[in-house]
Amino acid sequence: MNALTLVFVSLCVFALAYRFYGLFIANKVLELKVERLTPADKMADGIDYVKTNKFVLFGHHFAAIAAAGPLLGPVLAAQYGYLPGALWIIIGAVVAGAVHDMVVLFASVRHKAQSLAKIAESEIGKVVGGVASVAILFILILTLAGLSLAVVNAMFSSPWGTFTVFSTIPIALLMGVYLHVWRPGDVLGASIIGVVLLFAAVLAGPYIVAHPALSSFFTMSKNQIAIFIPIYGFVASVLPVWLLLCPRDYLSTYLKIGTIAALALGILFVRPTFMMEPITKFVHGGGPIFPGAVFPFVFIIIACGALSGFHAIIGTGTTPKMIGNERDVLFVGYGAMLVEGFVAIMALIAACVLMPADYYAINAAPAAFAKLGMSTVHLPDLARSVGENIQGRPGGAVSLAVGMAYIFSSIPFMEHLMAYWYHFAIMFEAVFILTAVDTGTRVGRFFLQEMIGKFIPKFLERRWIPGIIITSFLFVLSWGYLVYTGDITNIWPLFGMSNQLLASSGLIITTCMIIRMNKAKYAWITAVPGVFMAFITMWAGYENVMNFLPKKLYLLATMAIIIMLLMVVVFVGAFKRWAELLQIKTTIWDEAGDKVLEVVPE
Repeated sequence: MNALTLVFVSLCVFALAYRFYGLFIANKVLELKVERLTPADKMADGIDYVKTNKFVLFGHHFAAIAAAGPLLGPVLAAQYGYLPGALWIIIGAVVAGAVHDMVVLFASVRHKAQSLAKIAESEIGKVVGGVASVAILFILILTLAGLSLAVVNAMFSSPWGTFTVFSTIPIALLMGVYLHVWRPGDVLGASIIGVVLLFAAVLAGPYIVAHPALSSFFTMSKNQIAIFIPIYGFVASVLPVWLLLCPRDYLSTYLKIGTIAALALGILFVRPTFMMEPITKFVHGGGPIFPGAVFPFVFIIIACGALSGFHAIIGTGTTPKMIGNERDVLFVGYGAMLVEGFVAIMALIAACVLMPADYYAINAAPAAFAKLGMSTVHLPDLARSVGENIQGRPGGAVSLAVGMAYIFSSIPFMEHLMAYWYHFAIMFEAVFILTAVDTGTRVGRFFLQEMIGKFIPKFLERRWIPGIIITSFLFVLSWGYLVYTGDITNIWPLFGMSNQLLASSGLIITTCMIIRMNKAKYAWITAVPGVFMAFITMWAGYENVMNFLPKKLYLLATMAIIIMLLMVVVFVGAFKRWAELLQIKTTIWDEAGDKVLEVVPE
């Protein structure tokens, strides 16, 4: 199969889905209204609740949700062949991921931009809300640890990538000051400044790090990067959202979407053929990268490329506090997820155009690859071209960079730029992932403020600086410790399982809200994917525990069991609430003049 065919099919499906399915949900199910005031209007504070241009907000939201999942997940899932991953990305993004993101964002906008746990408390009950708070906090810590470890693996010993990632911070600060102090509202001017400076940083990177002193400064070890990332997360969490986090995410979106668009154009020119089989013998398990079978693990490994619980954290965290028009929920929520699905398709293609033996040699541990009895084909030449040892580099980041560099360097007049494109791809991956880390940290701070505020009300004051600093520090310390001491090969499977459990809970919780809004006939849009993923993920969680125990990974096994038990409480509470609401036969008017089964205060 030609890779160009998959690009064309995915683009067509995503465009049609937005035009018809997305609009159907917006108009018929959620009934998004321009005239309804959003939290950014009603609760504006200049720090977190800031009415934001929808294109800037799209950039922030996309940058925040598009982390390691759509890049690394499809690469790892290529172990099963290109077909299982491609089908789940295209179908899952349309009927599960984009629906989840849009409906969860809508629910938060209608609940004063509160967290998914607070929404569960309002729509289901205090017990379920409390349990959800603990579960979501655990999952967020694991998510940020997994994402940060992916950044560490991509950035260490890569001075050019490290320089460019560092450069985005002062550029974002300049954009934030320009957009909100010097020329308020001048999005075009801020965009031009940011894009020009980012382009200059990307081009200057290899020349700047060519200087021995600067190369030494930007060549950081794993431990050094593992310290830098939590420090950055803390700063991004404490500063006003308009100063660093939002403009940096918006800036990163240009790099992300621009690179993916360039990769698509590269595929158009090169028209590479998949070297990987449509379905490999590892669909039944026993693969060299991970032992699980395609069912249920393809749904867990790909994660953010098709459906992700981390998106619920962003969709009930920073984004709903900046929505200026309720109609923007379609563009930001549904649209951003479809773009992420396309990113996942590009990552899958980049992995599958490599020779299978080379792919396995990069992503599998040397001992696991030796058992396959396969001989590498182009790997020695690829390693010489990129100037690095690329064999036995599990995690997906290196093979993705090699695949992207191979496609770019196959374009006419770029044959000798393999090393340039490889290091550019490594930098691209780090920027891609780090934007989710900063936003996730800020949302974690919101969670801690909510939880501690139940006992110390002062922490609920949004402008109380000591509360912001204390909760940010505590949250960063929790996931930063895992980053400094952890291993991505151990944390990633647990992250994948817990992430998808959170996604299924987001769909199931918002189903309660849809039924309560007297839209029970449309409840299937969230209920079906929610129940399906709950079953699939519990299945994967059981297999994870059975895999952890023989390896004596008792802490990971215990955490997996706790998260699954907490989510069972949430699911049971939600299902009982469905039954209660479906028994109500009369409707009443809410404050906005809509007919509902029950009125829940916003």
